[in-house]
Parts: sequence; C-alpha cells; structure tokens
Amino acid sequence: MKNGSSPKAGIPAKGFATGGLRAHYTLLICSLLLMMYFINWYLFGVALEPMKKDLGFSDTQAGMIQTAFLLSIAAFSFPNSYLVDRWSRRKAIAGMAVFWSVFMYITSLGQNFWGVFIPRTLVGMGIAGFSGAAAALVSAVYPARLRARIMGIFNAALPIGAVIGVMLGGYLSARHGGWRTPFLVFSVPGILLGVLALFAKDYKTVVTMENRGGAAGFFSTARHLFGIPSLRWVYIGYGFQNVLAFTFVVWVPAYLMRRHGITEDVAGMTVGTIGLMAIIGAPLGGVLADLWQKKNQRGRIIMPSITIFIGSVMMVLSVLFDLKGIGMVFGILYGVIAIMGVPALSSITQDVVPPGLKAASWGMSVFCMYAIFGAWAPAAVGMISDCLGGGIDSLQLAIMGSGIGGLCAGLCFLRGARSYPEDLKRVQHAVLQDECSTE
Repeated sequence: MKNGSSPKAGIPAKGFATGGLRAHYTLLICSLLLMMYFINWYLFGVALEPMKKDLGFSDTQAGMIQTAFLLSIAAFSFPNSYLVDRWSRRKAIAGMAVFWSVFMYITSLGQNFWGVFIPRTLVGMGIAGFSGAAAALVSAVYPARLRARIMGIFNAALPIGAVIGVMLGGYLSARHGGWRTPFLVFSVPGILLGVLALFAKDYKTVVTMENRGGAAGFFSTARHLFGIPSLRWVYIGYGFQNVLAFTFVVWVPAYLMRRHGITEDVAGMTVGTIGLMAIIGAPLGGVLADLWQKKNQRGRIIMPSITIFIGSVMMVLSVLFDLKGIGMVFGILYGVIAIMGVPALSSITQDVVPPGLKAASWGMSVFCMYAIFGAWAPAAVGMISDCLGGGIDSLQLAIMGSGIGGLCAGLCFLRGARSYPEDLKRVQHAVLQDECSTE
C-alpha cells in the first residue's frame, strides 16, 4: 500500500471460521454485557427522582449528571475502539466491564452532587468502546448473510436491560433501601461477566498502515470513516436519533412520577413495559432489513429512516396523552417501532468498512450518537423545563420537543441511502483471520 492511501485489509490465505459453539458463547456473553450496559442506562432514569429528593438536585443538575456520563462515552468511545482494533477485543471487553462495574458501585456511595457526578462520569469512560468491541466481535463470528439478524439478537439485549433496569431497579429503590441499592446490586454481575468475556472467540488483529501510524493513524482512520458517504450520514443520523431516545430514558420516568404521583417502581413498570416491546422490534427489524436488502440494494438503510419517522410521532403522542389509555398504546408502538431500525444501522457500520476498522467504525458511531446532540439532550431538557417554570407541564413540553431529533435522523438516513450500494462494493472481498492464525 502506498503511503497516504486509504485503509485496506488484505485477503489472508486462511479465512476466519464463522459459526459454531464459541460463536454462540461469544454472542451470549456480549449480549449479556450489553444488557448490563443498558441496565446501567435505564436504572439512572428510574432512580433520578428519589436521588434528586435525597441529595437536593435541581432538574438542571440532574440532567448535567447524565449528560456528563454521555459525554464521557462520546469522548472515549472512538479512541477506545481504535485501540481495541489494534489489541484484543475480548481482553478489552473484559477490562471495560470490570472498570464500569466498580464505578457503578462507587456511585451508590455518593453523598452529594459531585459524589454522584464523578463516578457516573467514570462509568461512562468504562462503557466507552465496549459496544464497538462487542459489535465487531459479534458481527464477525457469524456469516455476513446473517449479520443484520445476528445484530438483531444482540440488540435485543437493549430492551431486556431496559426492562430489568427500570422494573427491578425501581423495585429495589422503592422497597429495599432507596436509590443506592440497585447500583450496588447490578455492579456484581458486570464483574463476573467481564471475567467470562476472556474466553470469547476473537479474530486476528489486522495490521494496516493506520496501525503503525500513531496519532497520525488515529486521525487518518477518522478521516477515512467520514470519507465513506453512507457511513457519514448514518453517524450524523445516530446523533439526531438519540436526542429522542436519551430524553425518553432519562426524563419520562421522572415525568410520570410527577404527573401521576407514583413511586419509582410503578413508573418503572410503565416504562419497562414499553421497553419490553423492543424485544419484538429488534429481532423483527433485523430480519426485515435482511429481507429488504435482498430485494433492494438500499433496503437496509431505508428501513431505519421509516421506523424513526414513525417512532418519533409515537413518542410525542405518548407523552402528550401522559402514557395512560391511548397514550400507553402510543408508547407501546414507540417501543416496538423505534428499535426496529437499530440492527440495520449496526450492520451498516460493519458492512462498509474493512476488517481492521470494524470496532473503530462502531466506536465512531457511538461517539457521534453522543457528541452530536444526543448527549446534550438530558441537560437541555432539564434546562428548558427549569426555564419554563420547572413544573409538570414544563417538563412535558421539553420532552415532546425532542421528537424533532427523530425526524432529522430519518432525513439523514435517507441521504445516506444514495451511496450505500457503492460503499458496500468497495469492501466486499475483505475477509477475516482467526485470532490464532499465523498466516
């Protein structure tokens, strides 16, 4: 390869063996850790209101804690994923799981704003890069023709984690010692799963020009990823999409507690029911995306544009009607539809890049989903709520305004569809090597 050329992986003499028992083990461990990732996520939303009352937070301060958590993920996701592609995915996954679980426990010890703010930010640092390493590993250990549906199974851990986080987390908070208890309880399985991740199947690290380039290689990789047109629009769309998602996760449980005067376990049941619907949406979306891709070269990227358009409308209507009666129906539809495009988007981040950039590509998508608007949503909603008076109606309006993010996301995905077939063709001959291969 000539110096300055784009990253490209060669075709090894012996390919990477996909499928089998270790592939299933890898999918299981990575999915369980992704579940713990989202337990952490959704737990904070259901613990937010009692935490605020206990420690005396304003809406702005409460939003700032979660925004700092998200920005720490944004700041470290791409650098961590870049390093993962040059080291070992399974070892990195193990280390990150233990790190974030330790600081999740420390969060439970917080006695004031900074006592929660700092460890919560460090939890974000630990989580950063995990999803990139896990997505690269899971997408690689199965054949490409199954990629979207495997990513659908992998992403199904999201709603399961969400349900456990809000339902069990809310129950533990309301019935067994307050908001600190679930942070303590859920830190333990993360450490155990981190150890088990050391036995996952991994592929051989690919040596490219960027591996050897130090800081120059890092920025060259970033430029290369953003130089892929369809990928660039997926990254930007991810950022807009998560304005909607992050607002729902952080603020809807608190809104329900204020509007209906319920405790965190009851609010957790409501939000958890909506999250549970994504167990249907994620695998279904992956299967439909694969089927559509067979009939239309752009099917895999068009589908998430449609689902996020519809999902945004469903979310706004659910909050408008206070998630009661018809509002709950809209909420359930949001839970099914909004997640349907995520397996396809996850697959696209892997489809259009060579093997040596798979984790980096996912890491960049994580960076963009947080740094481009998404991470700012919790703090922005809190500030808007305080500026409008800090009451129930103020919070409702602030939450509903996040629907604009979903509409912008859909437009971005449609724009990326124009170049997706050409971007796929550029990497269709690249294959992987087994981690133990010397060829």
